[in-house]
Amino acid sequence: MTGTATRYLYLVRHGQASPDESGLTEAGRRQATLLGQRLRDIPFTGVHHGPLPRAEQTARLVSDQLKGVPLQVSEIAGDYVPYIPERDELPADSADFHLGFLSCATDEERKNGPALARQALDLFTGPVDGGQDRHELVVTHNFLVAWLVRDAMYAPKWRWLGLNHGNAALTVIRYAPDRPASVLLANDMRHLPTELRWTGFPPELHI
Repeated sequence: MTGTATRYLYLVRHGQASPDESGLTEAGRRQATLLGQRLRDIPFTGVHHGPLPRAEQTARLVSDQLKGVPLQVSEIAGDYVPYIPERDELPADSADFHLGFLSCATDEERKNGPALARQALDLFTGPVDGGQDRHELVVTHNFLVAWLVRDAMYAPKWRWLGLNHGNAALTVIRYAPDRPASVLLANDMRHLPTELRWTGFPPELHI
């Protein structure tokens, strides 16, 4: 059913994680705090975050800068492989590369990831009911941001592959009634000083 009000979905990859992924580095904590300061005037109805420490810590540091916005932990906002394509879905010249990247996914990941990704589309996308626009923040991981951006662009399911997002970078998608989804911002790092940008991004792609 089509909603009657606009949803603004704010997507954030967690801050820089320590090598063992047990939490954030000092740089990651700074990234999260600066992001929260940028977002402090947005009338969020909630902050969703995945259960892993790097996402939870980022969400709490962002939330510290907001005004009483509740935190909601969910596996749906977690770190998982959202879709594994068949070879014939992929461009012939990059199929080996993509399938090689995904080859380490376990049978459990291959089953549970796509199921969670479908739930993410149900939970986080599309217009909302009621007469008031909704602003929601999801603190998550690279794969889910890529999956939701791909969906907003009406791209094939496999196209989440190859989309990279920096730590604490901001992506915003608008879902308005009777209009296609619109990506308003993507991988925006304006709130971060130069030394805190591009972490978590392939080094050869730093700008």
